[in-house]
Amino acid sequence: MEKAVAIICAGGPAPGINTVISTVAKIFLKENYKVLGVHYGYKGLFADDDSPIKEFDFHHADRIFSRGGSTLIMSRFKPKPSDFKTDFFIKNNVKLLVTIGGDDTASTANRLTKYLKGEGLDIANIHVPKTIDNDLPLPGRNPTFGFHSAKDEGVKIGNTMYEDARTTQSWLIMSSMGRTAGHLAFGIGTACHFPMIIIPEMFDKTPPTIDKIIRLMVSTIVKRHIQGIYYGVIIISEGVFHTLSEDELIKSGIKFTYDAHGHPELGNVSKANFFNILLHEKLKTLNFPVKSRPNDVGYELRCCRPIGFDLTLCTLLGIGVHKLYKEGKSGCMVSADATGNIAPIYLSDHEDENGKVKPRLVDMEAEIARLCFRNLDYITKEDYKAAVSLLVQPEQYDFYNILEWN
Repeated sequence: MEKAVAIICAGGPAPGINTVISTVAKIFLKENYKVLGVHYGYKGLFADDDSPIKEFDFHHADRIFSRGGSTLIMSRFKPKPSDFKTDFFIKNNVKLLVTIGGDDTASTANRLTKYLKGEGLDIANIHVPKTIDNDLPLPGRNPTFGFHSAKDEGVKIGNTMYEDARTTQSWLIMSSMGRTAGHLAFGIGTACHFPMIIIPEMFDKTPPTIDKIIRLMVSTIVKRHIQGIYYGVIIISEGVFHTLSEDELIKSGIKFTYDAHGHPELGNVSKANFFNILLHEKLKTLNFPVKSRPNDVGYELRCCRPIGFDLTLCTLLGIGVHKLYKEGKSGCMVSADATGNIAPIYLSDHEDENGKVKPRLVDMEAEIARLCFRNLDYITKEDYKAAVSLLVQPEQYDFYNILEWN
């Protein structure tokens, strides 16, 4: 019976998924493997016989390699051990399962291959890590695929927003994706010359609070006002929002919907609108009227066409899947270093005592971070005299005091 390779995609989209799928399909088709794409991730993999399967030929693979989105429908379904089945693998003589997703997808694949081995099926698994958040611990701090394309799209939006702010002499509050790390917000903010960038990693000396975040916003608005500049864009990573304590969120006065356990459903809230409302309230108490508007940037980034960097990287990763499989590797992630060398990464080398992979954060000690944050616009001691006409206690809006970086 013809040997098969199965491909599934899980989690959220990232530019370059189709490039990986296309490359894997083309290279294994050359070796007379059947290449099967399974829709709906693990949910589709363990569905009944009528689950949607896409059998690839060269022409379909060749049409999709430069497209955004995913030709395979994605799902965040996480199977329980009782969901595992052997039917699909036996029926199709699958020899390799290629999973595209985050660390949770990879962990599930490890559990699945162990189950299959216990059932007498020796099926290899190579995982291709993807996330636009750039928070996976790849060696040499190499970027995750999709990050640069998402950042590039975010920069286009950010530049347009900055032009709008300048044209209308107003302020825009921009929220970007990044649940645990601020790579996207930092990359977009520095590329667009935004006067203030707020990411969770900034709060390395003091816990984040709503008051501190709003004071950082006021700090940059007042600093620019002193300079005779009456516009700007403030970008904030959604990760800051998710690091706030539940008490902080509740006392903000913003109305939330709540889940079955009584916790605020953060995914239903516009982060930019949340902070923009609170900024307006703060500026009102300071008798300092400033026009500002919110804008969330998230889903616009995930399915854009991959730029050249990710087209090359994802092609290399797809070839790397084949290379590692031929070397007999399994239960690993494929990675490529800055010089293009392919190597396996094992999750067990990056898991903490609870089996969780620690996210890669923006390195606040790196020179790029220190220089960029040093050159944002905000109140410092040198501005107290000029700011006192606008702020009763300008030292409370001192960037270094707020973050306790002194």
